[in-house]
Amino acid sequence: MKTEKTPSLYSLVDETKINEMLTAFASCVGLPVQLIDEHGNILLSFGETAKFCSIFKENVPREKRESCSQLHANASKKAITIGETYIFSCHANLNHMIFPLLGRNQFFGSVLVGPFLMDAPDALLISDISKRYQVSTETLLELYEEAERVRVIEPSMVTQISRLIFYLFSNLIPDSNQQLIINKNKLYQQAQISDSIQRYKTSETTIRSSYPYDKEKELIAKVKTGNVREAKGVLNDLLGYVLFSEGNSLDFVKSRAIELCSLLSRTAIEGGAATDAILRINNQFLKSLQEITTLDTLCYKLQETVEVFTDSMFNTLPLKNSDVMRRAIHYISENYASPITLQDVANQIHMNPAYFSTIFKQSMGSSFKDYLNMVRVEESKRLLANTDYSIINIAIATGFDDQSYFSKVFKKYTGLTPKQYRS
Repeated sequence: MKTEKTPSLYSLVDETKINEMLTAFASCVGLPVQLIDEHGNILLSFGETAKFCSIFKENVPREKRESCSQLHANASKKAITIGETYIFSCHANLNHMIFPLLGRNQFFGSVLVGPFLMDAPDALLISDISKRYQVSTETLLELYEEAERVRVIEPSMVTQISRLIFYLFSNLIPDSNQQLIINKNKLYQQAQISDSIQRYKTSETTIRSSYPYDKEKELIAKVKTGNVREAKGVLNDLLGYVLFSEGNSLDFVKSRAIELCSLLSRTAIEGGAATDAILRINNQFLKSLQEITTLDTLCYKLQETVEVFTDSMFNTLPLKNSDVMRRAIHYISENYASPITLQDVANQIHMNPAYFSTIFKQSMGSSFKDYLNMVRVEESKRLLANTDYSIINIAIATGFDDQSYFSKVFKKYTGLTPKQYRS
């Protein structure tokens, strides 16, 4: 079944190709499959439509329920937001899976799978319909009978089918997969920020007027050691505080973002990144701010920028050994608090210790021991400035054997003793 006007989706996807893909998919999973346009209208249909649906539509007036096309269009928008296949229940209490087809930053349609049930139908399925819609007893009995013919799929299998849909159709249109990944990452970041806001709300010691500069220092420490994952976590905690203290003020968050970008620029340059490259990154970020109109986009852009700044400090590594060195640096940043040795890291990246020692110094400009101590000192600086832990406890927490050696190394890198630095 096709609409009279050529769907815009077919300007990006060959109709014959997607027809063949959906035919094969429907045959394998044994479920009805439809290709719908951006408005929820059916373009192609495969598999037998459940009679349950036709009985429901015939006996429940349209003004009392959402149209199927509108329901499917709304479900598509939800799938776009979460960046993956969306599993939902329709107004007739039947389950469906939907996957959006994106291209050129536009939504063109979706692959709709279902209906199906995840449990054997019972009286609750029908009684709920009876409560929400005025239908006759005869119709309810007919629906109950047809519900027995709707395929039941266990939740674990539904999850696997939803993944299969993603793998099959996410690369159908060029660049669509990338957009979905961005949306999924945005959603994850917003969840982290929301958790941070809730922690600040429930903290009795929070002072709205006191900006957490310790978090900025912690972020800088993570960036310096190349720990992108933890740097993002600290950033999102910091963003949570900003949103908690200032509300949803886009302009205020933008001003904080500019300050943070400037701080990250100095950190990257001090860490060895090329000045011209850092200035270019900074300018691109400032330019992008003018076009950002939502908080979630701003937060995600700032997270991307943190990652770019972090990478820029290590992109001068010789190409021949860059992958090996990145893995070594990452391992060090994750395990510096433990008594790791050059042998441990060499084993981790499957390399001869003597050779690893040589290429590490060539790539990083310092010996393995000096670099490890630098990472440990950076973390100890944060703890000294923002906690009341004893110096011996900080030494142990950052991987040093004893306080005396810690003080010696700390003074070598900072020119101050830990006690002087704290005061």
